[in-house]
Parts: sequence; structure tokens; C-alpha cells
Amino acid sequence: MKFGIFLPYGMAPIEDPEYATAFAKLAEEFDFESIWVVEHVVMLVEYASIYPYDPSGRSPFASDVAQPDPLIWLSFIAAATKRIRLATGVLVLPQRNPLILAKELASLDRLSGGRLEIGIGMGWVKEEAEALGTCFENRGRRADEYIDVMRALWREPVTTFNGEFVRFHGAVSRPKPVQKNGVPIVIGGHSRAAAKRAGRIGDGFFPLGAAPNELAALCETMRESARKHGRDPAQIEVTCVGLPDLASAEFYAERGVQRVVVSPKLRELSELQKFLEGFKKNVMEKF
Repeated sequence: MKFGIFLPYGMAPIEDPEYATAFAKLAEEFDFESIWVVEHVVMLVEYASIYPYDPSGRSPFASDVAQPDPLIWLSFIAAATKRIRLATGVLVLPQRNPLILAKELASLDRLSGGRLEIGIGMGWVKEEAEALGTCFENRGRRADEYIDVMRALWREPVTTFNGEFVRFHGAVSRPKPVQKNGVPIVIGGHSRAAAKRAGRIGDGFFPLGAAPNELAALCETMRESARKHGRDPAQIEVTCVGLPDLASAEFYAERGVQRVVVSPKLRELSELQKFLEGFKKNVMEKF
């Protein structure tokens, strides 16, 4: 079992450079495998969109919560760490230009020594997509195509692409990622569509927001999709958000989950250190 850690959004000054560096170094010191960050380019004061991860339909974060750009934040802490993997959980792919994003991800993977993992989602805030000038309704099709674009740019010395949304001829994108098959792409989402997408094209599946009793069905949907497309479902790594205790880790381990990500609700670094030390002793070392 691998263990990752989310940033304490809304609790701690994650945008402060000293705090960010200290947080990442502590996570690495206590042998966390990965550190996970989220993305909203803007938060809306008022929105009609339904937040899918809470029965209330409302985001737990106020509009003024600090959410640094995930790739800039990860680049910053990459320079202060050596081993811990750098992950997004999730980056809203349809709101990004895939050529620019392919260059950004390859650059970060190269500079971090191949430690990048890119969790992607479709996004749930229509108002955010509209503010960015992107179409909310076709975001799934665009995300699929954007993944193809990025992988082609990472794989091919010279790339030509003719898709529904992206077209270019004879493009060269360097540097290439360090990781042999490009930056791993983890498909996030709690829907059947997300599970099918993970099985079809994902390097991993992150059923973010799925209730524990929904996990088995979603993972089976992912595996069926993988087999349908000639892929080995055992090669698609499953990541879940868990509670910071042994029972939660054992629950997910018994269901074939390979990584659990926990979220410490702590502000002070001294409290964080105690939490990480206890979690390592009482949970991580049991595996």
C-alpha cells in the first residue's frame, strides 16, 4: 500500500513559501509516497452548479480559499524534495490548452527527476468553465482528445494531429518526460463515465468522492472497460481518499486499492509533525 497526503486547503497557509516547503519536507521525511494538490482557477461567489461530492450540493470551501496553481506549487516544492511524488488530484483538464499543458508537465517531470503524476478531472463548475472561455457541455470529449494530444507530443519526435478540437502539423515539443511512457495520467471522478474512461485510457483511477459502498461497482466498471479495450486492468492503479486510521487503510487494501491519500485537518506545522509521526507508526508501518 502506498500513502499520499493532501494539502490542508482552507486550514493552513499553503500559499506561504516557508509553510509549503516545510509541509513537503515533513511528508517526505515520514515516508509518504506522494503529495496531492487540487485546482480551481477561480472560485465563484455565487454558482448554480451542483458540487457532486456532498449531499448538500455545495462546495465545502468558501470562495476566498487560497488554491495556488497546482503545477507552480508542485514545481516549487519539487526543488525542496528528493523522493516524494508530485500529484494533482485533480487538475481540470478541459480548461487547459493541451499543447501548453504537455510542455508544462514534461518540463516538471524532467526537472523533478520523473516524479510527476497527473490526476485529471472534467470539472463540475459550469460558471468556472464559462469564465475561462471553455465549453462545459463537451468537456468529456475534449478531455479524451487532449490526453491523446499530450501523449502524442511526449511520444513522437514530430507530431501531427487532426482531431475534433485540436489540429496541428509537424510540431516538436521538447523536453520529453523522464518517465518512459510519459507522465502517468490518473482519471479522477466518481461516475461510471470516469470509471470507463480510466479503463479505456487511464494509467490510474481515482474515484474521488465515491462512497465506500460504491467502490466495488466502480472498480469493476473500470476493469470491464479495460478488458473491452484490450488492456490489463491489473496495470491500472487505484487511488482512494481514506480516513487517517488503520481501519480505513485495511478496508481499502482488502479491496485491491494500491494507494490511500489522507487529508490532515491541521494548521500548525508542529501538529502536522505529530500527526505524520503517529500515522507512520500506527498505519504505514503495518503495511
